[in-house]
Amino acid sequence: MPAKDMYHDWVKESLIQAGWVVSHDPLSFRIGKIGIHVDLGLENLIGAEKEQQKIAVEIKGFLNVSKITDFYAAFGQYLCYKVALVREDPDRTLYLAIPTPIYNTFFKEVLIQDVLKEHPAKLLIYNLSNQEIQSWIG
Repeated sequence: MPAKDMYHDWVKESLIQAGWVVSHDPLSFRIGKIGIHVDLGLENLIGAEKEQQKIAVEIKGFLNVSKITDFYAAFGQYLCYKVALVREDPDRTLYLAIPTPIYNTFFKEVLIQDVLKEHPAKLLIYNLSNQEIQSWIG
């Protein structure tokens, strides 16, 4: 089982406070011989019809000196998990959780914006100064 990101528990608690129920920690399954471990699987009832919304969240802190190396790892993992979820749990939407400072600086770089235009990703932006989710993008 892979190690948890430094902000794993913080993001998990923020999502619980926002009304999400953790169904999996981690959300694990196999595709052939490859084990997949998305950080969190969550569910929430939405709307008057009480429809169940299911998401998966991969949490990244971008803690290395090289943010582009962190991006390569995070985005590659996101794309693989997205394909795996289509196969194994197609009703679940995948989000990549990143801290606000990274979103406000590194994710505004031209190359990163171009990558996200070419390969759209759903982002969950978490604020490090308080325990709440700042925004959902995508």
